[in-house]
Amino acid sequence: MSTQHDNPAETNGTEVPVASPGAAAGTEGRAPTQPRMASSVAAGGADGRRNIFDLDRSSLEDFFEQELGEKRFRAHQVMKWIHHRHVTDFDGMTDLGKALRAKLEERAVVHAPEVIFDKPSADGTHKWLLGMDAKNAIETVYIPDKGRGTLCVSSQVGCALNCQFCSTATQGFNRNLSTAEIIGQVWVAARHLGNVPHQQRRLTNVVMMGMGEPLANFDNVVRAMSIMRDDLGYGLANKRVTLSTAGMVPMIDRLGEVSDVSLAVSLHAANDELRTRLVPLNKKYPIAELMDACVRYALRKRGTSVTFEYTLMKGVNDQPEHARELVRLMRAFDRAVQMKDAAKVNLIPFNPFPGTRFERPDDLAIRSFQKLLNNAGMIAPVRRTRGDDIDAACGQLKGQVTDRTRRQAAFREQLNRRQPDERSDRPDANTEAGDAAA
Repeated sequence: MSTQHDNPAETNGTEVPVASPGAAAGTEGRAPTQPRMASSVAAGGADGRRNIFDLDRSSLEDFFEQELGEKRFRAHQVMKWIHHRHVTDFDGMTDLGKALRAKLEERAVVHAPEVIFDKPSADGTHKWLLGMDAKNAIETVYIPDKGRGTLCVSSQVGCALNCQFCSTATQGFNRNLSTAEIIGQVWVAARHLGNVPHQQRRLTNVVMMGMGEPLANFDNVVRAMSIMRDDLGYGLANKRVTLSTAGMVPMIDRLGEVSDVSLAVSLHAANDELRTRLVPLNKKYPIAELMDACVRYALRKRGTSVTFEYTLMKGVNDQPEHARELVRLMRAFDRAVQMKDAAKVNLIPFNPFPGTRFERPDDLAIRSFQKLLNNAGMIAPVRRTRGDDIDAACGQLKGQVTDRTRRQAAFREQLNRRQPDERSDRPDANTEAGDAAA
């Protein structure tokens, strides 16, 4: 996913002035003071204090009991202040005694990501560029719809998987996000939206579909999802938190052992030859192994479907034979799970970004592909493009990444070698830039 500008100051559209992360409402009439800001959300306090955003309920209870010598229920009070009322200043947590507030100020910090810019779309979509440290920033997107609001959350600074159709891949990879940096994205959005769990809930769903591969950052992502689903956090039902993966097979199995969230798989092709070109991870975990892991996940979570994401690219994977391959694969999955509609397919028309060789199919091709799936009895909605005027659509997120690989330089070198009249709709040409960068 990507923005079409490396410099956020150069983006088009209206930028919204942003309050400091500490300027949260809900301090019972008090004007909250600013929290102490560290150089990195991941680091917590620069002086070694614990960033409470890094702690789920059990970890925070342990922190209060073992490090502060306080009752475990105090952790519950603090979680509500932070995640329900969006208060980050301990002095504003008025149901805590002064001595405890002073102790917290000495030993802990509530450090949210820095909002670099805050940008609305004409269709109601909202994008934030969030600073993670001095050199890196990630993007988070909120997508409102009838009766629900979905937040697309990033898990890494950049991505190492090099999927050919994703803008994030052009930037290379820097590091995993901490739990604080992941849940901090939810906090920033919830504060902006005025979201209050169990009352005014404008944030109803979270999808781990932003920058990065969530399963490559397993522990931090699982801990953050625990906070999302905790009533003391954001109170989301398991089915309303979705993790999307390119197909890290061993980690899908591990996820099934520790979490009940919804699973989505970035499939994009139903044969190994094509999928390996689009999603290089397929060479390590081919489709048969991936589907077996999805079957195990679905069987473990009886009654739960798995969503398969399929980005439609002109002349690459949008032909009738591709649809028929997909039908066969999904029917085999349903049979293995012994459940009708165990597989759901999300069709995603490709969203272009600067330098890409891929193109979006025309509407007739998209409808024809969908009709073939529907006629076979499959659930296959076409995802409506949202936020493309602010480069917040699926596949367009980019952020600012200090690349620790050679991918970004190789990608730019390949673009410089392109001829102006080079065709962009040839399937073989579509993989050249990524292959050179891999």
